[in-house]
Amino acid sequence: MKTNLIKATFASGCFWCTEAVFQRFTGIYNVRSGYTGGQIKNPPYREVCQGRTGHAEAIELEYDPELISYKDLLQVFFTTHDPTTLNRQGNDVGTQYRSAIFYHSESQKQEAIDYINYLEAEQVFESKIVTEVTEAKPFYYAEDEHHEFYNNHPLQGYCQFIINPKINKIKKLYQHKLLPEYR
Repeated sequence: MKTNLIKATFASGCFWCTEAVFQRFTGIYNVRSGYTGGQIKNPPYREVCQGRTGHAEAIELEYDPELISYKDLLQVFFTTHDPTTLNRQGNDVGTQYRSAIFYHSESQKQEAIDYINYLEAEQVFESKIVTEVTEAKPFYYAEDEHHEFYNNHPLQGYCQFIINPKINKIKKLYQHKLLPEYR
């Protein structure tokens, strides 16, 4: 069992997408879909989807900094969703689909801020980045049917039209960092 793992939490729209992307990288472990950043304990999916809880659909993961850096995670995060649309990713609209980095340490906070500043200075996106950088709050695991959704339902329409392009993008951009079975 790895003992030097560090926790990271990201929200970038639907957690099915975010989970499918991050679980394919070498050095990333225990990717779980869930909810964070809201006001109530143990929020149910229906309440989160209706925007009643303040929670974002998010993923929590552990990574081995000897195999993948936090900066690498930030790079993947920013290249696999649109961080310039407030409370929206494609057709998914509401605060539950916001772009957010929930940091677990001051170094994660600073790295996230520095990376956003770099992207803005380089004008990587045509619009201003609206990703929130917020201290990690309690993370509540989503219901079982949401875990491994893409892996369990690759032929489902949402997976084909929304998630597959993200998977194809990481295969193109980060092939050398993917687990062998996902290259």
